[in-house]
Parts: sequence; C-alpha cells; structure tokens
Amino acid sequence: MAYRINEGECISCGACQPVCPVDCISEIEHGKRRIDEGACIDCGACSAVCPVECITPVE
Repeated sequence: MAYRINEGECISCGACQPVCPVDCISEIEHGKRRIDEGACIDCGACSAVCPVECITPVE
C-alpha cells in the first residue's frame, strides 16, 4: 500500500515532505507535492502532519 496526495486539495504548505523517512515526496508545479507510490513505505507520517488532510492511503 502507499499514500497519495489529492493535488486539488493540497495547499502547498510542504509539511509532508520533511517528515517522509524515505524521501519519496517531491515538489511539482506551483508548490504542490507528489508521492512516489512505488517508493512509499506506508508509514503514514505525511498524512499525520497534513493540515488539510489531503493525503490518504491508495486503495
């Protein structure tokens, strides 16, 4: 399993990126972030710090 950022809800705060233990979150256009689902270890750290709760598990 992995996590995904809903880019439409992301407010570009960047809180998720520094807490990722495997550095699988990268910045894309306009400060939005994207998770490399293949590298994600499903720890949930990014989801826990997201102030708008736009990071959810991939089903």
